Amino acid sequence: MARNRWRGLLRYGLFKALKLRFKLWRDHTPPRYYLAVCAIAKNEGPYFAEWIEWHRRMGVEKFYIYDNESTDGTRETLAPYIESGLVDYRYWPGQKQQLAAYDDCFERHRLDTRWLAVIDLDEFIVPVRDRSIPDFLRDKEQFAVVEINWLVYGSGGAKTREPGGVMERFRRHSLPGHRLNTHVKSIADPRRVCTMTGCHEAARLSGRAADSHGVALKKGFRDRKPQQDVIRINHYAVKSYEEFLAKRARGRARTVSQRSLDYFEQYDLNDVEE
Repeated sequence: MARNRWRGLLRYGLFKALKLRFKLWRDHTPPRYYLAVCAIAKNEGPYFAEWIEWHRRMGVEKFYIYDNESTDGTRETLAPYIESGLVDYRYWPGQKQQLAAYDDCFERHRLDTRWLAVIDLDEFIVPVRDRSIPDFLRDKEQFAVVEINWLVYGSGGAKTREPGGVMERFRRHSLPGHRLNTHVKSIADPRRVCTMTGCHEAARLSGRAADSHGVALKKGFRDRKPQQDVIRINHYAVKSYEEFLAKRARGRARTVSQRSLDYFEQYDLNDVEE
């Protein structure tokens, strides 16, 4: 955990991090929101409404969306949410822009929200024990970051995209203890985090990171047993085969290479039916 933290601080810049920590120590501006989400997306327009509505019902008050050169009408899909103020939309061109977008989001909005969840459009945060994500977070406020494990969902044998939402269409998932489910996504206190180390972990300025049980972390996520009994992230990595091919064609947020066709076989896990 210490190694990951230092890796993130070095990427951000140690002197810059010290200046930021001093600035935040002096600033006591109350946040406007308790929970917001940051995401970068490319050609995910058809999935936005379900994803936003789910997380809004689960207690998210604001969405910071970075549009990485979408050509599928994403801006038009988001227009009602932008006009209502629920979505803060930013066009963000270029390749390998995921971490750059996260950097920008933390710099612009670290004083605006008490918690910032950094997730993708194929990920849905699902509280299991609590009625909402804020209810889950309220007894974790001593921590700078809370890491939540994946639960990977497969295609269920679907070859083509059919009508209906993602959560409705895909009801089969991996075994909870599968190695892929050791992966996490982070909900961070942006006043104690400078930015993201990668797409999974946050670089802390101060404080500790916790797992979903509220236990301080001493190991990296790959060395921990997955937890999905309190809260989880449903990860719809492939959806139908047709949708996977579309995902593969639009590229990746952190690299210029495409996913291999083996990715589908790796993530098409359908061991348990809900």
